Amino acid sequence: MQDLNAAEQTMIWLVLFTSFAGLGYAVFLRNQVMREDTGTPEMLKVWHAIKTGALAYLGKQAKSIIPLIAILTVALFLSVYVVKPSAEAVEHFGKAPFNVKDPNGILLIVAFGRAIAFIMGALFSLTVGQIGMRMAVDANVRVASEARRTFAGALRIAYRAGTVTGMLTDGLGLFGGTIIFIIFGKAAPDALLGFGFGGTLLALFMRVGGGIFTKAADVGADLVGKVEQNLEEDDKRNAAVIADLVGDNVGDCAGMAADIFESYEVTIVSGLILGLAIVGLTGSVQWIVFPLAVRGIGVVSSIIGTYLVRVTSDTARGAMQAINRGFYSSAAFSLVLFAIMTALYMRTGGAIEWRPFLSVSIGVVLAIIIDKITEFFTDTHFSPVKAIVKATGGGPATTILSGMSLGKESAVWSTLVIAGTIFASILIWGGEVKDTGAYVLYGVAMTGVGMLTLTGNNVAMDSFGPISDNANGVAEMAGVTEGGARQRLADLDAVGNTTKAITKGVAIGSAVIAAVSLFGPFLTDVGSVQRQLGLPLLQGINVASPLVFIGLLIGGTIPWLFSSIAIKAVERAAGLIVNEVRRQFRDPEIMSYAKRTRLCQCGQHLNGRAQRELLTLHHLSHRTRYRRSAARR
Repeated sequence: MQDLNAAEQTMIWLVLFTSFAGLGYAVFLRNQVMREDTGTPEMLKVWHAIKTGALAYLGKQAKSIIPLIAILTVALFLSVYVVKPSAEAVEHFGKAPFNVKDPNGILLIVAFGRAIAFIMGALFSLTVGQIGMRMAVDANVRVASEARRTFAGALRIAYRAGTVTGMLTDGLGLFGGTIIFIIFGKAAPDALLGFGFGGTLLALFMRVGGGIFTKAADVGADLVGKVEQNLEEDDKRNAAVIADLVGDNVGDCAGMAADIFESYEVTIVSGLILGLAIVGLTGSVQWIVFPLAVRGIGVVSSIIGTYLVRVTSDTARGAMQAINRGFYSSAAFSLVLFAIMTALYMRTGGAIEWRPFLSVSIGVVLAIIIDKITEFFTDTHFSPVKAIVKATGGGPATTILSGMSLGKESAVWSTLVIAGTIFASILIWGGEVKDTGAYVLYGVAMTGVGMLTLTGNNVAMDSFGPISDNANGVAEMAGVTEGGARQRLADLDAVGNTTKAITKGVAIGSAVIAAVSLFGPFLTDVGSVQRQLGLPLLQGINVASPLVFIGLLIGGTIPWLFSSIAIKAVERAAGLIVNEVRRQFRDPEIMSYAKRTRLCQCGQHLNGRAQRELLTLHHLSHRTRYRRSAARR
């Protein structure tokens, strides 16, 4: 940090301290939740089955991922021979306190830094998912128990348990980016390459693997239990119920937390890389200090806002209002602190540089607008959901048509809002004479940083959903009826479905913003490699070029291919669950409650399958094995 003045160094140390404060707040909330009552022995039996399934999945997931991390760590270490240390890295490590003059020495430092940063990104993402899911599982029985007494208490436990995951995401993401900057300074992008890749890789595994698990369990439990046997959703005779409840945590706690952590990492990486490009134009390091300072403010704002969530009325509407109140409080508090920090620090020639503040503010507003759009299309109190309810009177066909049409409509409004946000960045930064592209993309990156400023709130809202859903399942399977608990939990579950959808909207929006902002670093890195190889420089991506357009068409098919493979994976995994549930339902003693259902059987089927289905080669080998077995028959 030798390039920073004393005040800037103090700011960076304060940001690092803030990351620890976020992690400390997560520990504080966990201790609060774990002190709550765990309910009746019957509730604990159900909870134990869920926890056993969750831990089995997490163990299988870790065994599948850790060997891959080891292999890719070596690849990241060797990547310095392809993407060589930048000029900033040579300058940074050539000065005190490093004083490394040998190019090979600098090469080794960057190689180790990139590999260690990759391990940090991967393990932090894995930690967020693993600890967040364990916290959600520990909280569900406590929420179910508290619901027998008060609605407000059940909401408080569920939301604070979710906040543990949110603050882990905030704290670890900020700590990783800040500590890399402290060590590497202006050369931070050389190591941030590994940090971002580590988080992205683990997010893919945890999100897709968790999605296969949860959807396969959901399909198996609902199709056979609810449709074929006309049972309640969480009837304890249904062998797939526990797998379904575990799947909610796998997909929406472990998977979504890792997904948002990846966006959190990528936006800070793109902000620092693009900020460095502007430092080269202006000579001021303000542009790379600003994103870290914004993230530090976001952690403080999330701590305040999440702790303010209180219910004023014992209804689903009251719960949604309380959660929104916490979210808006965090947003307002962060915007005030952004403005103060900008006025005191972001000065150019005596004048205040307001453009970064405006970009970050637009990101916060974007998160709020996507929040409201998603709430409108998913909350039971608004017309879209009421329209779907009305359509159910016409049978499955009209219900499906109504739901699909409204889902596609919601995507249009969200896309228009994201497009408007990027256009706003052009308006704010487009007047810059020097290298407009770098400034505009920096503005887009700051929008992404602003959008994920309230990551603690967003992930808390997401984890709140499966915790409430699981609590409802625990109560139903344990036969809890006293004190209106079932209605309270049903209301919490309805709110949780909305908050999960809101978080998905924010995750998708932030991913789009991050992808746009990363085009700048992509072109910069490609240009650096081309200079080293003596090739013509790539100045941009020209879609009018036939070769580029061919690549655009092929690239556009990748999401469809990926979706097809994922859906087929869910189909194969769900088939295992359907067959197992049907097999157990054929036992009359299970249907008459004379014999216990083998609830763990479905989870055992899914654990290995969900991990294996992540690999496309498994899909090909599956077809090969099928052809061979058919030939033998």
